Amino acid sequence: MAESKKPAYLTYKGKPLVRKGNTIYYGNMSDKYVVMLQIMSTKKTDKMEIADKVVVQLMYTDPDLRTRDRVVKKSEKQGLYNAMDIGSIWLERALNE
Repeated sequence: MAESKKPAYLTYKGKPLVRKGNTIYYGNMSDKYVVMLQIMSTKKTDKMEIADKVVVQLMYTDPDLRTRDRVVKKSEKQGLYNAMDIGSIWLERALNE
């Protein structure tokens, strides 16, 4: 008997992270809000590139809204950790309203 498996997403604080190119979506698309992280620049270390400037946007998931009307909050942070930190705070607060 074959079992159907859901795709295993990488998660952060219990919410899925989905990446395409330099854009990372954090949160469930079925919720009212998600966070979009855009890596604007990277810096090279010994063997890998690390995100340097990251734009964080708290967005509505409503497909009927225009793209620019979906953005609730926006900020630019240094490094992926700082961007994920503020993004997770914004998302938790927005979903708890």
